[in-house]
Amino acid sequence: MPVTLSGDTLSLDGLLAVARGGEQVDLGADVSARVRAGRAIVEQSLGGDEAVYGLTTGVGVRKRTRVEPGELAEFNRRLILEHRVGQGEPAPADVVRAQLLLVANGFARGTAGVRLELLEQLVAQLNAGVKPVVRTLGSIGMADLPANADLAHGVLDGFELAAKEGLALLGSNAFSTALGALALADALRLRAVLDIAAALDLEALAGNVSPLHGDLELVELLDGSYLWAEGAARSLQDPLSFRCIPQVRAAARDALEFARRRVETELNASQENPLVLLDERRLISVGNFDALPLAQALDVARIGLAPLLTSAAERTVKLLQSPVTGLPEGLAAEAGLAESGLSEFGVPAQALAVEAKLLAQPVSIETGSTSHHEGIEDRITLAPLAARRLAQMVELGERLVAIELVVAAQAVDLRGKPQLGRATGVLYAKVRERIPFTARGEPPPQDLEPVRELVRRG
Repeated sequence: MPVTLSGDTLSLDGLLAVARGGEQVDLGADVSARVRAGRAIVEQSLGGDEAVYGLTTGVGVRKRTRVEPGELAEFNRRLILEHRVGQGEPAPADVVRAQLLLVANGFARGTAGVRLELLEQLVAQLNAGVKPVVRTLGSIGMADLPANADLAHGVLDGFELAAKEGLALLGSNAFSTALGALALADALRLRAVLDIAAALDLEALAGNVSPLHGDLELVELLDGSYLWAEGAARSLQDPLSFRCIPQVRAAARDALEFARRRVETELNASQENPLVLLDERRLISVGNFDALPLAQALDVARIGLAPLLTSAAERTVKLLQSPVTGLPEGLAAEAGLAESGLSEFGVPAQALAVEAKLLAQPVSIETGSTSHHEGIEDRITLAPLAARRLAQMVELGERLVAIELVVAAQAVDLRGKPQLGRATGVLYAKVRERIPFTARGEPPPQDLEPVRELVRRG
């Protein structure tokens, strides 16, 4: 089903449907009239003597330079080319589709002041599956100028720009928002898998479930588990990484939901400058390109996700230790063997967790240089870095959880495959479909990608 753009109703699910599901896009019933009204205000501004930033003047330090009416088409064309200074590897195709979707959705509000024909050009290119090459690096999060220039260059296809349209194509944080939204969707999915993996860890440990009192979701995941039987717990108090699962997951849930609300606001936010006020029929200069709300939200998401990952690593290492589990050291197939079993998985589990934790460092508190453009551009948000770090953190987390699940499944087998919970039993079976029990004389599994793919699918 097509996703309808109206400028204020795009959801994270809608963005995923277009970016990853290949859904087509159409325009809402009121969009044409609103876009034409916004363009009429721009045309009216062009007819006066007053200087209007980016329309009748240059941009940045060149705001003092007048752009004559006969130069507008060339000025807007050159504006795109001059900002194509991005660096690094091309962004993934789903990020670019999401970026193009967000530019189109922004134009659908009418506040960018572009012509309807330009919006229709973007929608047509999106629906045709055009995949521009957009380089990943180069934006400081105060409008993703280099990335947006790459996008515009790839989708205009000879379309001649009019006044303000070059600046409108450049002046949003569509790239940061797209990258952050997709990374956050992946983080939300990973959090759900981490919850079930933590429940399976409890069964692998023969843990004490009394600390789960009040956590209805975890209780439901373990519905039917042997852990609810009297005397099933090995210890009165388990290590904190097991005992405090409800508290850690609650903090992560709150952080990620906060980030989701912020991101969904940004999906429909006015990020351009200058801004067309439709009700007041005028243009005003604003700082809506400052993506601090987005950058802060993505910082919070990483901070919330980090303890989930470090706790998962701690549980994984604990499950490999005989004094904690009562099982053979390293979860070897039999006690007393010189074989290491799965012991060595403790090393990459810790390495992945440490690297992920380092990515949680906030970036929105950084400051920029005051020297660029005569000191005008003296603030940065680093929103694209905040988004990129969240995506990297999720990838590390997927690999960590793959190890966690394989270790937990081995421990469950060594306990004689007791009755597992309603959800954990399904997860265990899916892991075992991909990775068999490590028997005596066998090395640990060499390739956990099948389990990581299971995690990626949620």
